Amino acid sequence: MWCIPPKQSGEFVYHMEDVLEVYRRPLDARRPVVCLDETFKQLVGETREPLPARPGAVERYDHVYVRNGVASLFMACEPLAGWRHVAVTGHRRRTAWAHVVRDLLEGRYRGADKVVLVMDQLNTHSPASLYEAFPPDEAKRLADRLEVHHTPKHGSWLNMAEIELGALSRQCLARRIARQDTLERQVGQWEEDRNAAASSIRWQFTTSDARIKLRSLYPSPQT
Repeated sequence: MWCIPPKQSGEFVYHMEDVLEVYRRPLDARRPVVCLDETFKQLVGETREPLPARPGAVERYDHVYVRNGVASLFMACEPLAGWRHVAVTGHRRRTAWAHVVRDLLEGRYRGADKVVLVMDQLNTHSPASLYEAFPPDEAKRLADRLEVHHTPKHGSWLNMAEIELGALSRQCLARRIARQDTLERQVGQWEEDRNAAASSIRWQFTTSDARIKLRSLYPSPQT
């Protein structure tokens, strides 16, 4: 069980139930529910050519490698639609988040009234970051098209984008990748294949479940 300080338990429960209620909403093209999360991938180059796989032996790599920096990966997914997109960037600053969000709003969701955005409480994950990347009028226009819901601290498991990041890690990132452009190609192919399969997420954990199974996290009402 998570270590939630007593003074933060009410805040945890509020954000948890808020996100769980969002997940009950039906598919709505005018107000799509989109989960956003990020991770990183260390770029690693080889000092020697790997030995290819052959009958009776797997592919082998030298334990010595070259560090080529780190790339950030922003995962956006619309679980009910079975759609996801991964943006690869050279950093994870506020401006990177802002450009990812603008691309969503002006790309796939340009016809939506609002995008219902679920994400964690990382300090860069805020509409305020839009003002550091764009002129005020553009930042305000973009911010007005967002409905933001934050997962609680210590509750990132509530973000369905983490499920997609887990699949990406297992199916694409579990190998050495030396260059960012190579990473972009491989991630792009993974995204294309997974979207073609329309792999969706069936979220079944509800507020009622939380009040039973996670009742120890709920603060005791004060009289």
